[in-house]
Amino acid sequence: MRLPVFAAPMFLVSGPELVVAACEAGIAGAFPTPNCRTSQELDEWMTTITQQLDRARATAKGPIGPWVANLITHSTNTRFGDDLELVRRHQPPIVITALGSPKPALQVVHDYGGLVFADVVNLNLARKAAAAGVDGLACISAGAGGHTGHLSAFAFISAVREFFDGWIVVGGGIADGAGVAGAIAAGADFVYMGTRFLPSLESRAVQQYKQMVVDCGPDDLVVSAAITGTAASWLAPSLQACGMDPRMLDSAAARNYDTRGGDAYKRWRDLWACGQGLQVIRAIEPVATIVQRLEEEYVRASTRFRALAGEAT
Repeated sequence: MRLPVFAAPMFLVSGPELVVAACEAGIAGAFPTPNCRTSQELDEWMTTITQQLDRARATAKGPIGPWVANLITHSTNTRFGDDLELVRRHQPPIVITALGSPKPALQVVHDYGGLVFADVVNLNLARKAAAAGVDGLACISAGAGGHTGHLSAFAFISAVREFFDGWIVVGGGIADGAGVAGAIAAGADFVYMGTRFLPSLESRAVQQYKQMVVDCGPDDLVVSAAITGTAASWLAPSLQACGMDPRMLDSAAARNYDTRGGDAYKRWRDLWACGQGLQVIRAIEPVATIVQRLEEEYVRASTRFRALAGEAT
């Protein structure tokens, strides 16, 4: 990989265009399987991604990153079995499980040589996933967009490294190359970035959503479980536009991640999630431009760190 970065899976935002663009830019590109309304559509998406990346590898002068499927393993997802069968058929190099145990996916993915990472938001879930035999943990920390965690990224990495020696992806408010360098220095292997790629040209977010990310800052976010039943970080102006008072979101909705239904789409279509890294986003740009800037920032930060380390010795 060109950079240790995953373009994180974003509900209703990540599609084949964003996944392929991320991989072609040299980072990992991910999407949640519930972004496809049917198994047939998911089959088409996976076919498109694999075919386009095969063509890209034939002419690429640099690394092509791996594509990643994000599976919802919660018991309410009645389409899980169909999605897992398509994973077996199309063989994404990495599968990230979320909102449930990774166990149902492990055998299928390991049988074809893929890696399973578990999306976790606290240490209890991280320990359970590690005990289940996952290859990696996606540690969702405070500041993440969408379903978010409460631990700082540095505290999360440090605590997980005490009992887990597999791959660690950390996400939560990291939106520039300096943040990537800091996370790697702290012990992570990769960084999850969702918000940074949300306003990319290849993103499926509507134009108003992208512009709101560009225009807003961290003070425009509110964390609440009232929408999906799980704590998530929302753009307050989008809640207000739907007639909701961000100060009055006290009750939690029932958890439901059934991808055969339309409720989840209605909840997320006009209520827009975002992470704390939006402050550094200044424009709607192609993924390739974003990755180029991230690389320049990462190199500068790494050079600075090495210089400081040299001075200390």
